[in-house]
Amino acid sequence: MDTPRVGIPDRLAARMTMAEQHEYLRGKFTRRGMLRAGAVTATAAAGSGLLAGNGAYAQPLSPTLIGSAATSRVDGSLVAPFGRHLAFGADPRTQMRISWQVPFAVKKPYVRVGLKPWDLSHRIDAEVRHLHTPALTKKLPSVEQYYLHAALDNLRPGQTYYYGVGHAGFDPADPRHFGTIGTFRTAPTQAEKFTFTAFGDQGVSYHALANDQLILGQNPAFHLHAGDICYADDDGAGKPDDAYDARKWDNFLAQTESVAKSVPWMIATGNHDMEAWYSPDGYGGQLARWTLPDNGFDAKHSPGVYSFTYGNVAVVSLDANDVSYEITANTGYSHGRQTAWLDRRLRELRSRKGIDFIVVFFHHCAFSTTNGHASDGGVQDLWVPLFEKYKVDLVINGHNHVYERTDAIKGRRVSRKVPIGASLDSSRDGIVYVTAGGAGKSLYDFPAPDSYEGHVKDQESVTTYHWTKSGEKSTEKVEWSRVRYTGYSFLAVEAEPGRHPRLRVTALAESGERIDHFEVTRSGTSKN
Repeated sequence: MDTPRVGIPDRLAARMTMAEQHEYLRGKFTRRGMLRAGAVTATAAAGSGLLAGNGAYAQPLSPTLIGSAATSRVDGSLVAPFGRHLAFGADPRTQMRISWQVPFAVKKPYVRVGLKPWDLSHRIDAEVRHLHTPALTKKLPSVEQYYLHAALDNLRPGQTYYYGVGHAGFDPADPRHFGTIGTFRTAPTQAEKFTFTAFGDQGVSYHALANDQLILGQNPAFHLHAGDICYADDDGAGKPDDAYDARKWDNFLAQTESVAKSVPWMIATGNHDMEAWYSPDGYGGQLARWTLPDNGFDAKHSPGVYSFTYGNVAVVSLDANDVSYEITANTGYSHGRQTAWLDRRLRELRSRKGIDFIVVFFHHCAFSTTNGHASDGGVQDLWVPLFEKYKVDLVINGHNHVYERTDAIKGRRVSRKVPIGASLDSSRDGIVYVTAGGAGKSLYDFPAPDSYEGHVKDQESVTTYHWTKSGEKSTEKVEWSRVRYTGYSFLAVEAEPGRHPRLRVTALAESGERIDHFEVTRSGTSKN
C-alpha cells in the first residue's frame, strides 16, 4: 500500500506477536485521541470497556443503554436488521444461536420464535456487542458496528422452528415484515441420514455468492467454514502493517444471509481473521460477530475452538494459528492448552456411544502441494499424530485456494491409494485430508497438472514443500496428492448411520459439476 498503515518501525514489525501489535495499536490511537474523534454519540454513551485502550474485548452492552443516545435521532422503525447467521450451541439437538446486525444502535433488540410462522409468541431478549474500529489508515473511516445475539435453549430435537429478529419500532411479527421470517431445524435425537457442506477462503465476490447458492441446494444440516472468512484484512500475514476494513464484514454477512439464516454456519479462524486492534490475540472482533459452542479450551478468547455432535458425526473445530510454522503472529498463544484439549476431546469422542465418525476442520493445511502455502509443518508435528492416534475419519482445511485431496495417510506417507470413486475404511487404512479452499477468493496454482473426475492425470509424485519450525520452506517429493482442481468449489458430505455407517464425500465445482467423490467407512463402530 502507498500510505504507511500503522507506522510501526521496520525493526519492530518483523518480530511482533499479535499481542504486541494489539498493545502498540491501542497505545498509538489512544494517545492521538483518534478514538474520541472517530466515535459517534452512541459509542461515548455505551462503549466504556472497548474504548479504554487496555486490550478490552468487545463487551456485551445493555440493549436499553446502547440505544439511548443514537436512536434519539434514528427511528427504530426505519432500521432494518440484516446479516442473520445461525450457529449451534454445544448440543445441536436443543440449542441454537441467532445472530444479526443493525446499521445503527437500536433499543430493546429481541428474537421472536415459534412453531408456526404466524405464531411467534415466544420472545427472547438479545445481547448487543458493539465494535468500534478507528481509521487504521488514512484511506479508511472509523466504523461503528452493532452485532446482536440471542441464545435459544431447551428446544425440541428434530423440530423446525420459525423466528424473526427485531427491536423497538421493528416487530418481525408485523405483517409488513413477514418476509423477514426465517427457519431452522434442530438435530434429531436418533441418528439419521443427513448432509453437511464445507469450504474455506470465501470473501465477498460473485464466485463466493455462487458457491453459497449451490450449498443451499444441497439442503445441508450445517455448513463448515474453514477460516479466512471475509478478508477484511486482505494481507493476512499477521504483521503489524496489516490493515482491515471492518465494513467488509457487513458486506460478507449480507452476502451470506441467504444461506446462514437457515443453515448453521460453523466457522474456524484463519490467518486473515486475526485483527490485532480488538484484542491481544486478534479474536475480539470474532467474539463480537459470532456465537459458537463454548466447550473449547477457552471460549472467552478462542471462539474458533469447539466441538459438537450431529447424529453419528462428531465435528471438532481448531485454531491452527496457534500451531502454524508459516504465519507466526499467534503461534503458541495457547501455550499448548489447545493441543491438550484436542487430545482429551478426541479421546472422549472416540469412546462415546453412537459416534461413528469424527471430522476435524481448521484453516492451515496438514497436507497440500500448492505453490501458495503448501503444508504447515506445525500442524503435521503437533496435531497429525493425535489424528492418527484416535483414528480421525476426515480432515478438512482451507488456506490454499484450490481443491486438493490426498490418498489415505499414516505417518505422513500413503497408507492406501484412494482413486476417485474409491472407498476406504478409516479405522485401518488411514486418514484422507481435503483442502477445500476454493470458496471465492482468487485462486492458487499447483506445481503439477490438475487431476480430477473426467480429467484424471495421475502422477507418481509431486515436488512441493512444507513449512519448518524455523519458518523456512523445506522441499519434498510426495506421493499422496491424489486429486487437484484449480477452480471454485465446495465439499458436500452425506453421513449415513446404521450397521455399516459411511460418509459419502463429494466435491462440486462452481458449475455444479462433480470433480471428486470417495467413501469413508468404518469397521467396529458403535451401534446407534
